Amino acid sequence: MPIERARILVLSLVSFALAAPLRADAPLSAIDWLSQSLMTSAAKPRPLNEPAVAGAGTTVPDTVTTSVLGQTTLDAVGILPPQVTGLPRNLWGQGRASDIESLLANEAPQDLPALQGLLLTLLLAESEPPSDSGTGQDLLLARIDKLLSIGALDQARALLDAAGPTASPELFRRYFDVALLIGDEDRACHYLRDAPGLAPALPTRIFCLARDGDFDAAGLTLDTARSLGTVSAEDADLLARFMNPDLDETGTTPTPPSPITPLTMRLFEAIGQPLATATLPVAFSYADLSDHAGWKAQIEAAERLSRAGALAPNLLLGLYTSQKPAASGGVWDRVAAFQKLDAAISAKDTRAASQVLPAVWTEMTTAQLEVPLAALYADKLAKMTLTGDAAEVAFQISLLSSDYESLPAVRATASPRDAFLTALAKGSLTGPAAPDPMAAAIAVAFTAPAIPDDFQTMLDQNRIGEVILLAMSRIEHGTAGDLRGVTEGLSVLRHIGLEDAARRTALELMLLDRRG
Repeated sequence: MPIERARILVLSLVSFALAAPLRADAPLSAIDWLSQSLMTSAAKPRPLNEPAVAGAGTTVPDTVTTSVLGQTTLDAVGILPPQVTGLPRNLWGQGRASDIESLLANEAPQDLPALQGLLLTLLLAESEPPSDSGTGQDLLLARIDKLLSIGALDQARALLDAAGPTASPELFRRYFDVALLIGDEDRACHYLRDAPGLAPALPTRIFCLARDGDFDAAGLTLDTARSLGTVSAEDADLLARFMNPDLDETGTTPTPPSPITPLTMRLFEAIGQPLATATLPVAFSYADLSDHAGWKAQIEAAERLSRAGALAPNLLLGLYTSQKPAASGGVWDRVAAFQKLDAAISAKDTRAASQVLPAVWTEMTTAQLEVPLAALYADKLAKMTLTGDAAEVAFQISLLSSDYESLPAVRATASPRDAFLTALAKGSLTGPAAPDPMAAAIAVAFTAPAIPDDFQTMLDQNRIGEVILLAMSRIEHGTAGDLRGVTEGLSVLRHIGLEDAARRTALELMLLDRRG
């Protein structure tokens, strides 16, 4: 870059810094703007079993927000149309955007894969925005933030692309986070080069200038930021080492900041000091899927993301079978057993599959990866004549698959519990007796469902999205012993037409050990 151009850039950054309010105790840094989407919302949580509704004695405000026809409403952006999701286009009805955003921010991570999938569908759905959102983007941002919080980076990236990553600085902030975590920062820096006003943090601009090979401008910008106090000493030191790896000849490792951001993670990786991601938010695990990480780290990251429902099962399969384990214990035992099962199924060797399937089930149950296993092998196992424990495992796997209604075979030695599970898969529980309290709570939702008054009020206001979030919360509470919540949540899902989600959730409540 010519010197004159570099001076102009620095002067513009000086003007930007002087125009922004400075706080001595909180210098502008990557943490101030990057990764806010991965941090807990500061909004005061509302108990999820006590939704705010307009019930008796209250009214919905009659204030109506209007918008000009033809204006882009970012809150309406989605990538799954109603004909795919089965959800109404008027998903939020008369709900308030702020209430919906609060629900999303406080929605606990879902332990049941069926509810994880339902949450993803809700977050990605195309829909009309709440009536008070106007042409805003706050609900879109809340949906993206929830995707990032559960590690669904591919889905968040798709939603950002649909909205236009440069449509606003807030969207680009999240886009840059995702790009850093998946290793596509060059594309994000390209956007920033064309529109530098998208980045209100100097460390990000310095990082991108250096990535582009413009070290003169990056150095001048860093020096200016240091002089103005708009970059912390820790960030400045890390950026200096990133631009000049030979700067530190002592061999010392800089202390990681708290919290870690995607930018600092990438900077530490670039200086040869990669940070462990196991204790970081689940979205950071995505970085370990790259070829730069070792095989064990890749597998552990894939398992963590799979448990969160954020990774396609085939990606887990590819990692499990890419090499031969050179050690034993822990994850290696799981990999070895999985590879034996995969080989047996590929060879259509029923005897070998019968021998190894129980061990694989134990390993995948320990890792809470039963549903990905079912997605990969349920249909193939259903075509094999298995015996003993393997037959029982295959029966459970078939019930955890997307073909739960058609795959389970009728077995002469079926237990009362198996009979209940088979009837549940068919959606008809009028015959078999419930074998345990959880089954009894589920049975009521399918034989005598009742909608609680608070839910009915929201349904009358077409607030379907909020109803789904609260129903999921009730069910999650049920895994900790509140069985009435299981009945209510499943009843609501069935009432609004989410029969498949209700059945799959009920089957998982019976088959998976997710009880708190």
